[in-house]
Amino acid sequence: MRWICQRSWIAGLGLAWLTTVSLSSAHAQSYPQRPIKAIVPYAAGGFSDQASRIIAEAMSRNLGQNIVIENRAGGGGRIGSEAITKMPADGYQLLMTTNGTKTYMAVVEKSLSYDPVNDFTPISLVGKYGLLMVVNPSVPAKTLPEFLAYARDPKNKGKLNYASSGMGSGLHFAGELFNAMGKVDMVHVPYKGSGPGMQDVLAGVCQVIFDGAAKPQIDAEKVRLLGTTSSVRDPRYPDIPTLSEGGLPGYDLTYWVGIFAPKGLAPDIQARLNASVKTALAEPDVQRKLNAMGMTLVGSSPEQMVQEIRTETAKLRQIAAAIPGGVN
Repeated sequence: MRWICQRSWIAGLGLAWLTTVSLSSAHAQSYPQRPIKAIVPYAAGGFSDQASRIIAEAMSRNLGQNIVIENRAGGGGRIGSEAITKMPADGYQLLMTTNGTKTYMAVVEKSLSYDPVNDFTPISLVGKYGLLMVVNPSVPAKTLPEFLAYARDPKNKGKLNYASSGMGSGLHFAGELFNAMGKVDMVHVPYKGSGPGMQDVLAGVCQVIFDGAAKPQIDAEKVRLLGTTSSVRDPRYPDIPTLSEGGLPGYDLTYWVGIFAPKGLAPDIQARLNASVKTALAEPDVQRKLNAMGMTLVGSSPEQMVQEIRTETAKLRQIAAAIPGGVN
């Protein structure tokens, strides 16, 4: 009798497990049943907003529901990122952001109101891109090796300033990493945004800027492109070496766009959204549009995304520790 009872108990467990799996599968198949809201924590029209709208439109097609972008700018992306942590983890609220709100903010902000990893459910990296190192044409260097030779020459000490979009910005980190690895001493000049910084590079007030939006000035030959900060070449300029290839082996400061949900999202919906991102990135039109922005497409697993954040944060902390005066 005891053996029969044990068999019945085991059979009951098996039935319960099958029921749970069936319900989970049905949940994934029925999702989504209404439009999805995606918060972009930056102003409309910027790089991340444009990239987010391209991927959201493609995901809408394969999910069968619209993904509606809502811009919640402010605090360098902090406001929109914090907002998503207070929303239901039901798959109908997403965050489309850059590593600015994850790794850079974790390093620069003394008291960040959210945990960049533990307060979110990772979905997927969308794509990576690098900054473009450009110089005013008055700088007598057409390649990175020529620039390094010029910058290291004692006769040119104090002649090179680089503009950034502010203390602790990605442009600031790019310049300081360049100084450290290149053994040069460019002077940092912070601005309230990369736009004003670029204007002073064009005017010759500063000689260098690392700027992701420099393509119009490059194509108009108002500045000279010497290299890109990421580990892979910019798809718009395939003949231009990366800084690592051009003379600074190991230089890699990469930026990315990724998608997150609130903490606690059901694994089946997480998997459904991850698959949606990868399907969207396989569309030739999406590839064309994002490549035209300088992005190299990724489509990662959630686990790879978390590892990317942890590794990059540790690297940025090392760079920040070497910046004179700090970044806070």
